[in-house]
Amino acid sequence: MPTSTTTLAGVEIPRIGLGTNRLTPDDVGFVREAVDAGVRHIDTAHLYTGGDSERTIGAALGGGSAELLVATKGGYAGGEGRPEALRRQIEQSLKALQTDVIGLYYLHRVDPDTPLEDSLGVIKEYVDRGAIRAVGLSEVTVEQLERGRRVVEIAAVQNHYNLVERKHEQVVDHCEREGLAFVPFYPLRGGDDPAVAEIADRHGATPNTVKLAWLLHRSPAMAPIPGTRSVAHLRENLAALRLELSDEEIAAVGAVRS
Repeated sequence: MPTSTTTLAGVEIPRIGLGTNRLTPDDVGFVREAVDAGVRHIDTAHLYTGGDSERTIGAALGGGSAELLVATKGGYAGGEGRPEALRRQIEQSLKALQTDVIGLYYLHRVDPDTPLEDSLGVIKEYVDRGAIRAVGLSEVTVEQLERGRRVVEIAAVQNHYNLVERKHEQVVDHCEREGLAFVPFYPLRGGDDPAVAEIADRHGATPNTVKLAWLLHRSPAMAPIPGTRSVAHLRENLAALRLELSDEEIAAVGAVRS
């Protein structure tokens, strides 16, 4: 059975986190409930719900704690990887999250109009001054990851990956070899297959729990961040940490491609 925890950005976290791309100010209570339920890795971004996601997390957690990792991202659209634009977004994120230190900060996308090295150079400035603890990259290739690592230490890669979206297999394996976290976004999309449902029924689990358990088996680098605003769904997701699949079941789930 895979280990249920990992260390990311200096924090020991369960390997299932929480994605928050739909949070609104009405979800302050939900964020607190999520932490009470055992979530220790919360992922957001400057652009999510027009900034409300970060502000909601800030209002709920008041800067967080040493036992909680809040990750955010900036530089999504073309031109936003420019140093001056990225600095503005980092400052806004610090304010919205009500913190002096962002635990993990991702460059949300490699800007086609800005050299990767320039974007990461700005993020490194904040690392050097202690305002960012660890750095990540999102939607990158192995080549881009290695370019980034020549500028600043990289702790995590956040790419699109799930049962039916596996174009980043090489990145997953590279992260595992290099001791980096691979944080798949949209980890539950697709894979709604009778084989998955049958295995879920066998274990008294939900299909989503099985999908997440398969991801945890796929690589020890995996740290999925399924998004939800439901405490019930959150508990189903966290149940994947305790779900033990047989080798045959892992192979059956892995054979699902649509």
